[in-house]
Amino acid sequence: MTMKIVILAAGEGVRMRPLTLSVPKPLLRFGGQASLDHFFEALPDEITEAIIVVGYLAEQIKTYCGNNFHGRTINYIDGSSKGNAASFINTKHLFASQERFAVSYGDELITKQEIENCLKSKYSWLCYELNNPKNAGVALVNSAGRILEVIEKPAIPPSNLAANGFMVANSDIFSYKPDLHVSGEYYFSSMMNKFCLDHRVQAIVGHEDHWQLTIPADLDRLDKLFTNKNKL
Repeated sequence: MTMKIVILAAGEGVRMRPLTLSVPKPLLRFGGQASLDHFFEALPDEITEAIIVVGYLAEQIKTYCGNNFHGRTINYIDGSSKGNAASFINTKHLFASQERFAVSYGDELITKQEIENCLKSKYSWLCYELNNPKNAGVALVNSAGRILEVIEKPAIPPSNLAANGFMVANSDIFSYKPDLHVSGEYYFSSMMNKFCLDHRVQAIVGHEDHWQLTIPADLDRLDKLFTNKNKL
């Protein structure tokens, strides 16, 4: 069985400035490759098509990835200035009724094993264990590991699981209206949270040494790490 992935890559990567003033965050390089190269190398063979939602410095991403990237067909969708949920909704016409697919943010650093573990469940949301997750979206899960709700930046976290940016859902998700965040944007995570209420979404616990590219200092750390590992 083959499936698609939506990669949300329209953002400006503000926290990575000044590096992202001239290069979109998904194309920042470490370990000899762009972040998108590392991500695509981790994708399993069953994901045969990627829909990249672009906006900021879009032409650089289109030129870099072309129509076929790491053996996968690439389609591009223009993003929205109203937030990644509004950008995601622009992909709706590419999916059949109840079609299952993956969604990821364009700057995610995920291992092949983590993705494979996510795909083993019909629907899933990759999470990471944090000692102090109250500045993240924290997953409330039941005894079977089903996500009941993801609570943004709770004063008292219901668990130590921070919901991350890789998810498996189906096209039912387009029926949920995103919530307006205090930032003035519509966030995709609010749509996924509503999807969890009506669908059995499994919390998949990721690698204990979670790699992140959040601030410029992370780039040097990742460059050393990936130069040594040479791959995810």
